[in-house]
Amino acid sequence: MNTNATARKLEVFSSCPLFAGLRREQLVPLAALAIEQRFAKGQTLFVEGDPCRGLYIIGEGAIKLVKTSASGREITLTVERSPSSIAEVPVFDGGPYPATAVALEDSIVYLISRQAFQQHCLAHPEITLQILRVVGRRLRHLVSLIHALTFGTVRQRLARLLLELRDEVKSENFPLPMSHEELAMRLGTVREVISRNLSRFQAEGLIRVDRRQVTILDAGALEKEAETEY
Repeated sequence: MNTNATARKLEVFSSCPLFAGLRREQLVPLAALAIEQRFAKGQTLFVEGDPCRGLYIIGEGAIKLVKTSASGREITLTVERSPSSIAEVPVFDGGPYPATAVALEDSIVYLISRQAFQQHCLAHPEITLQILRVVGRRLRHLVSLIHALTFGTVRQRLARLLLELRDEVKSENFPLPMSHEELAMRLGTVREVISRNLSRFQAEGLIRVDRRQVTILDAGALEKEAETEY
């Protein structure tokens, strides 16, 4: 691998929450274990039920994790963007991948084999603590998702997601990172319902939508929409 590619890999690893706080001398051997892979938008990294090949570090782009019902209906569990990681749990529990990973856009990922990563963690137990923090955060997200899908209306779920996207970029103006179809999969509904509710929010003066660009005009009202009584 050329010098620029190696430097880029180390930059990604040092910025990834999974490896936060590790020193350069700890990151260098870890990054050396990783194999670069490229995936075009829409391409599948792995399928739910596949044996775990290893841990994926997202270097560029975004990956969505989805579950599919027997009838073929999909729901998006999460979208992870660079620099981030996916597939931490099956690396350690020995089970298959619990969801399907699909590139949301053209992406570069780094794959560390399950066996190599486990051996590295045994030599550097501080990484295991970082993994527990990341997995804990993911668990909280999934609990929130279950609450939203069980108790909230689509309108409430959409309002909550718009606020989350605002908080991620710390701006009232932001691009939608996914299509209406992908929003629907993430919120457990269909595209037409998403489009209809976005139009209603706009008609009520809560937001303005210009193609894929969203501007929150009345954050207080949108926050009230997002509130759910359990």
